[in-house]
Amino acid sequence: MDGDVRINPYLAGNFAPVRSEDDYELTVTGEIPKGLRGTLYRTGPNPQFEPRDANYHWFTGDGMIHAFVVEDGKVTYRNRYVRTPKFELEREHGRSLFAGFNPMASDPLAMGKDGGVANTNIVHHAGRLLALEEGHMPFEMEPKTLRSLGYVEDYRGRVTAHPKVDPKTGEMVWFGYSVGEVPLNATLSYGVSDKTGKVVRRSDFEAPYSAMLHDFMVTENYVLFPVMPLTGSLERAMKGLPAYAWEPEKGTYVGVMRRDADVSTIRWFNTSACYVFHPMNAYEADGKIIADVFRYDSAPLFPLADGSRGEKSAARLARWTFDLSGATDAIHEEAIDDLDGEFPRFDERLAGGAYRHGWFAGDTTRSGSVKLNAIAHIDLKTGKRSVYELNGGDLTSEPVFTPASETASEGEGWLTAVIWRAAENRSDFVVFDARHVEAGPIAVAQVPRRVPFGFHGNWVAG
Repeated sequence: MDGDVRINPYLAGNFAPVRSEDDYELTVTGEIPKGLRGTLYRTGPNPQFEPRDANYHWFTGDGMIHAFVVEDGKVTYRNRYVRTPKFELEREHGRSLFAGFNPMASDPLAMGKDGGVANTNIVHHAGRLLALEEGHMPFEMEPKTLRSLGYVEDYRGRVTAHPKVDPKTGEMVWFGYSVGEVPLNATLSYGVSDKTGKVVRRSDFEAPYSAMLHDFMVTENYVLFPVMPLTGSLERAMKGLPAYAWEPEKGTYVGVMRRDADVSTIRWFNTSACYVFHPMNAYEADGKIIADVFRYDSAPLFPLADGSRGEKSAARLARWTFDLSGATDAIHEEAIDDLDGEFPRFDERLAGGAYRHGWFAGDTTRSGSVKLNAIAHIDLKTGKRSVYELNGGDLTSEPVFTPASETASEGEGWLTAVIWRAAENRSDFVVFDARHVEAGPIAVAQVPRRVPFGFHGNWVAG
């Protein structure tokens, strides 16, 4: 190939799309635990046509759901596209029409049309399986067939890809950013759906500036909105510059509000410029809020405001402490662990409360990229970390924790993940004993082809 031709990294290797929709019964080695019954749903970007934007970004591809169904020691696999209005319009015309983050590069046929891709997370709440992407409403999928059912209109606008389900009340707490008719604005929404899935609250308020808010934190009584300087600018986009870019001079703010209060009561805490895609968990203790987050010095995967390439940056687990007494608005920060990583998970029966065990995908090579070659368990009480490291270029997805039973002690259960086998260019579904990840998988189910790198997944008990 000509040396001047550059391949978009998000369209190469295991980032490249798989455009077939398949059903397989997988070959299992080892033994699937008898108590593990249900489905691991995963999602990620998988553009059905060659992107029209030469600067195609991984975050903007069509959503595809991957379901690994575990029952009686057997594992089956099914994958289907999320057939959003964007997907259907482009399929009708046989080509890509939308240009991701750069609407100025979209085809005229796409102007004024819904460009949602539902590619970031897949959650189950109140009997509904919801494909999420933070620019649009939740998109419902049929759990067994993965048939697309359409947007859940009750939400009336943008919803985060990372809602939190309160384990005590069954409520789903969520937010939206850049809400309203004008794109890339500073308006946020705070929302609540009750345990039946009915939207019972949606309140708008203004952030310090327009930013990409991928995730947030929820405790038993509080909600926290992190506004970090991965900024959005329509004016910048109209000039052909990045719609989202890193502007560290704006600093970092985190809005803290009681869940039952009015949005006018939000208190803005602050710290130096940094970025967090994903927190692990947050809880209240002794008049303070403790939030454990994977913190970057600068936002990865995005350019600077002038379009130049940003610095490579890796995330590490850190603890933010917010003093609710009013003594200071500064966020106290301390390091928890020194392994580069992402995609933190924990035992979500303890969501919003004090907890001890956490898991994440790690990078022992310190590549400063999203290529993760290890699965780690950390005991937050002792500080001990155990790691299972992959070799031969193999890479892992986010590990998802499943308790052994509803009454099992914290951390007693299994991790499930999808591992790309680099030498064979295919993937495996793997099961670990969650407290002994260093021992390696206790069961492996072989997928006859690869499952492209994606974002998030969740386990739904059978």
